[in-house]
Order: sequence, then structure tokens, then C-alpha cells
Amino acid sequence: MKTELQTADGQMPVVIFEPTFTPRGAVVVVQEAFGLNDHIVSIAERLAEAGYVTIAPALFHRLGSPTAPYDDFAAVIPAIGSLTEVGITMDIDAAINELNHRGFSASSIGIVGFCMGGAIALATATRGIVGAAVTFYGGGVETGRFGLEPLVDLAPKLKAPWLGLYGDLDGSIPVDQVEALRTEAAKASTPTQIVRYENAGHGFNCDVRADYDAESASDAWARCLSWFEVSLS
Repeated sequence: MKTELQTADGQMPVVIFEPTFTPRGAVVVVQEAFGLNDHIVSIAERLAEAGYVTIAPALFHRLGSPTAPYDDFAAVIPAIGSLTEVGITMDIDAAINELNHRGFSASSIGIVGFCMGGAIALATATRGIVGAAVTFYGGGVETGRFGLEPLVDLAPKLKAPWLGLYGDLDGSIPVDQVEALRTEAAKASTPTQIVRYENAGHGFNCDVRADYDAESASDAWARCLSWFEVSLS
């Protein structure tokens, strides 16, 4: 279902899906750099099929919620450049508040993000407002983005169980950065885990991206569902 949520910066489009049976929890789905596109909507729908009320906010709503094809990164550079920590926090809080109003407490809410959304998912898990987080190939590991701290600095502050899923062939996130993130995440006072896929590049979970890897995507999705099942209450 497409709808809108009110934020201090105006109406924010979101998609919301509900399971056909009693929900086991709720999950916020955070977009890639290419906007709230069909792939992110499909992720929200799949999570609903697994038993979660899901909500995916359009973080580019201040510029009209643009999307772009995966082979046209230049088209979304202005939208990416417009993101700020204040705006991101506002939008994620609006999504979580909607879930709170639907009866879900922090311990029963998860967050999953992809690409830039993966960094946002980890950052959100340091704030004590979700019960679990999953990051798919989240960048900004050693250099922060959008005003957020680098992930290696945020990781020790995690307050909710966090799972990171990365591809060894990802040219934008080198393996040494992933391992540095693993080391820092292990300092958190909550369970953390990083899984690396040796045959996967950036965007390996998305079946319309050039780096899609079916085997890695299948394993990562199963781990994501298991992480939420074990961690959310």
C-alpha cells in the first residue's frame, strides 16, 4: 500500500505491507541510492510474506522522491547530495513512529538497509529505537556519509543485534574495510556478525543489478530472516 507520512519537511511517500496472518514483528526497509524503486518495494513485500509489517520510506521526498535506473547513477547524485543526518533521522523516526502507533515496541521492530540504506540501518541501531538491524553492502565504512559518523566509529555503539552482509568483489567496499568493521562491531555490547561472500560484488542481492549473485543473495536473505526471527521479541 502506498501512502504518506507527515514530517517536519512535508509529506513523505512510503509503502506499507502487512502479512496475511498475525505479525511476528515489524521492519523498516531503507532504500538504496537509486530511490524507493521496485526492488525496494519487493523487499518490503517479501518481508511481509515472512510475517512482518513493513514500511519503506522515500528518503528523497524533499526533491520529489526521484528514482533512477541502476546504470544511471549520475541521475541520483543531486538527491544523494541532499541527504543530511537531520533529515535521515527525521524520516526514519517517522517510519518507526508509525509502527509504534500500530502497536510495535522498539524490541519488535527491525531495520534493514541496502547500499546507502545499509549504513543508515547500522546508525539507527545505535539509537536504542529498534530491536535488530541488518546491513546489505552498506558503505561509508571508514569515511562517514550524509553527516553520519563512519561505520567503524558507530559500530562499537550498537545497541541492537546487527548483521552485516558484504561481497568480497565489491570494489567500493574493500575487504580490509569490512574486516575493520567486524573488529569494531565486536566491541559492541550486543550480538554482531559479518558474513562475506567471496563471489559477490556490490548490490549482489538485487536481481536487476549487474552484480546480482543468486547463491549469495539466497543465503543472505535466509540469514536476514533468521536474524530478525531470533532477535526481535
